[in-house]
Amino acid sequence: EVRLVESGGGLVQAGGSLRLSCEVRTSSFEKLEIAWFRQAPGKEREMVACIENSDLSKQYAHSVKGRFTITSNNANNTVTLQMNELKPEDAARYYCASTSLLCGDDPTEFDSWGQGTPVTVSS
Repeated sequence: EVRLVESGGGLVQAGGSLRLSCEVRTSSFEKLEIAWFRQAPGKEREMVACIENSDLSKQYAHSVKGRFTITSNNANNTVTLQMNELKPEDAARYYCASTSLLCGDDPTEFDSWGQGTPVTVSS
C-alpha cells in the first residue's frame, strides 16, 4: 500500500552538502508521517528527521539540528532531506519510513521502509 524509494546518496567531503529524496507511492500521502533514519555499521538505527504531513510540524535529532532540513511536497508526494555541513559521523545508510501515527524516534512505530541510500563523508 505504501512504497518508499530513496535517492540522492553518495560521497561528499566533510563540510559539503547533499540532498536526499524520498518518493512516497501511496494514495494517502497527506495522512502519513515521514521520517529519515540512518544506520551506520555496528550502531543502532536512529531517527534523523521527521515531518507530519497533517500540519507540517518537524522533529530533528539534536546532532543534525541546524544542519539538516526536512521538507514535504504534497504535489508530487516527495519528502526531501537537505544535509549541509556534513561531518564524518553523518556517514550511514539513510532510510525513509512512514507511519500513520505521530512522528517519533522509535523505528518500530514505522510501518513501511525504503531500501535506503548510502551516504559517505570523507574527512
